[in-house]
Amino acid sequence: MISEKETTSLSKFLSLVLRHQPETIGINLDEQGWVAVDELLQKAQAHGKNITPEVLNHIVETNAKKRFAFDDTGKKIRASQGHSVDVELGYEPQIPPDVLYHGTGSQSVEAILQTGLEKRSRQHVHLSNDLETAIKVGQRHGKCVVLTVAAGEMHRQGHKFYLSENKVWLTDFVPASFIEKY
Repeated sequence: MISEKETTSLSKFLSLVLRHQPETIGINLDEQGWVAVDELLQKAQAHGKNITPEVLNHIVETNAKKRFAFDDTGKKIRASQGHSVDVELGYEPQIPPDVLYHGTGSQSVEAILQTGLEKRSRQHVHLSNDLETAIKVGQRHGKCVVLTVAAGEMHRQGHKFYLSENKVWLTDFVPASFIEKY
């Protein structure tokens, strides 16, 4: 198959074109973020990325964060969440657990505790069900701090939550009053 380094590189490339800049290789995502696998492979090839159907399957199956998903037919692919382009993922509102977690860099904590968690350039705020995932996410941003989010109480007060295909909890905004340092 391909090396772990190549898998990581191609996964980052797929994140770029399926989540943020599909125009980089000239693909168009539909309203739900899907693109035909054949078109993705052809356009990637034309831009110097040799991704075969087998390599694509390997990336989707082995991605630790389950960032990508095929549709039921296997003929379309999309990113599971994290888009900065406007797509409607079609997730139905769900009842979250009482507590969810958010990992961040220490430099962001005071601002978050003042103003809340904002989606910024993404479509949603991302929350995790477990500490381990929150820590991994937070470590990408420097010295990690884990925040707890009173998701159950937020839900009872009318905030909507969605659960992505890769089990990331999504919401539009988390007010500061629902956040505490872990």
